[in-house]
Amino acid sequence: MASQQPVGPLGPDVAVTQILVVSDPGRSRDFWVDVLGAELYREYGGTSVVLRFAGTWLLLVSGGGPTADKPTVVFRPPADADLVSHAMTLRVADCQAVYTALRSRGAAFLTPPHDWGAEIRCFLKDPDGHLVEISQSKAG
Repeated sequence: MASQQPVGPLGPDVAVTQILVVSDPGRSRDFWVDVLGAELYREYGGTSVVLRFAGTWLLLVSGGGPTADKPTVVFRPPADADLVSHAMTLRVADCQAVYTALRSRGAAFLTPPHDWGAEIRCFLKDPDGHLVEISQSKAG
C-alpha cells in the first residue's frame, strides 16, 4: 500500500507563485524569458507579466501602493541591489554548464561558479537586482 503525504492546511492543490516587483516589466520579461528560459504565459496592461518557470509561476509586477486587501503595503523594486531580503535558488545538475549557457545568453554573474565542497554555486541578478543562485549539490 502506497503511503500518501498528509494534506496540510492549504489543501492538496496548492501552487506557489513567486512575485518580483520590477521597475520595467517588459525588460524583466525579456531577461527571464530570453536569458533564463521562462515561458511567457500572459501579460496585463504593461504592469504585470505571468511566467511559467522551473515548475512554478513567476509574476513580475510594477510597483504600487496599498490596496483594500493589503492596506499598509507598498510594492517597489529593490532600492539597493546589494541589500538582499529575498533570493531564488535554482538547483541544477551541472552548475558550470548552466553558467556557460546563461553567459552566452547575456547573463552577467557576480563571479564564476565556486566549489564549496558539498556544492558548487554562482549568483546573478535580474535587471532590478533580484538575486538568483545557480546551485549544484555534490552530496552523495
